[in-house]
Amino acid sequence: MARNEQLIRQHKILQLLEDARYGRTLDEIRDDLITDLGLSKLHERTVRRDIEALQSAGYDLDVETNQRGKVWKLGRVDRGIHKISATATELIALSIGRDLLNPLAGTQYWQGVESFWNKLEEEVPNGVYDHYSKFRETLCVYGVPTKTYEKHAGILRTINRAIVEHRIVEIDYQSPGRAGSTRRIEPYGLAIYQSSIYVIAAAEEVEDPKERMRHWKLDRFTKATALDEWFKPDPDVDIQTHLNRSFGIFSGEATESVQIRLSSFGAAWVREDPWHTEQQLEMQPDGGAILTVSSAHPRELMPKLLSLGAEAEVLGPESFRTAVTDVIARLAKTYAVEPTDGH
Repeated sequence: MARNEQLIRQHKILQLLEDARYGRTLDEIRDDLITDLGLSKLHERTVRRDIEALQSAGYDLDVETNQRGKVWKLGRVDRGIHKISATATELIALSIGRDLLNPLAGTQYWQGVESFWNKLEEEVPNGVYDHYSKFRETLCVYGVPTKTYEKHAGILRTINRAIVEHRIVEIDYQSPGRAGSTRRIEPYGLAIYQSSIYVIAAAEEVEDPKERMRHWKLDRFTKATALDEWFKPDPDVDIQTHLNRSFGIFSGEATESVQIRLSSFGAAWVREDPWHTEQQLEMQPDGGAILTVSSAHPRELMPKLLSLGAEAEVLGPESFRTAVTDVIARLAKTYAVEPTDGH
C-alpha cells in the first residue's frame, strides 16, 4: 500500500511541475498534492523524500532560490521541450491511431494523445507536415463510434486512483432495462473493448472466486466514490489472462467451447475477419468450415452469428444453440406479416 501511495504522489509531482513554468515551492507542491489526491494531511518531509527519489531515478529536478523561496523545476529534457522528429509515414500512422481513439475524448488518456500530437505539429518541418496533410486527405477512418467519456472523466480518475491504491469503490450503476443499484467493487484494472471502457473489478459481496470478477461498463456509472476501505488483491488474478479466456467482454471464469458450422460464404467472411485470436477453423470438403471459439455467454456471440444469418449454425453446446433459436423465434414473431383478406 505504501509503495503505491508513493508512486501516485511522485507521478502527481511530475504532473504539477510539468504545468509550472516558473516552478513550485515545496509548500505549493504539498498543498496541491493534498488537494488533487484528496489527502487529509501530508508532511513536507514526505514531499522532499519523493523529490529525492525522483532525482535518484534520473529525473532532472532542479531547485533555485528567488523571492518566493526555494523553487523546484523540471529540467528541459523532462519537460519535453527537446525536439521531436517524425517522418510523414509516422505522422500518418499516428493520426490513424488518434482517430481510432476518439471515444476516449474527455479522459486523461485523450489529454495525453492531444498533448503529444500538438508537440508533433509544432516540431516537424513544414515540408514533412504538408506532405502528411496531403496524403491524409486520401485516407479516411470510419466506423468509430461518436461517443466520448467526457462526462465520466471524474469517475474515471476515481477508478484509476482506487486501482493503484486497492481501495473499495462504491458505485451507482444503471444497466439497460434494470433498476439502478448501489454496489461496492474492488477494481483491478481497465479494458477498452470496441471503443468502450470497462472496469475489471470484483463484486465485494460475492464469495466464490470464480464468480467475483465482473466487467462493469463505464457508460453505466452514474457515481463513484473511493472509500477509506481497502482490499487485498487476489495474487491469482491476472487481468490479461482473465480477459483472454473469453470471446468478448462478458465476464466469467467458466467459458465454453462453441462449435459453429459455416457455409462456404460464411467461412470466407470469418477467414477475412477473424472472430478471435485463438479461434480454430476446420475447413470442410464443401468449402464450408467448423469454427470453434471460446465464449462465456451466448450474447457475446449473437451479433456475429446474426450478421451471417443462415450462413452460420451453432452445433453446440445446446445452451448456445437454444439461445440462438429463441432469438430467431422472437425475430420471426416481430417481423411476421399478418395475412390480409383474400390472401
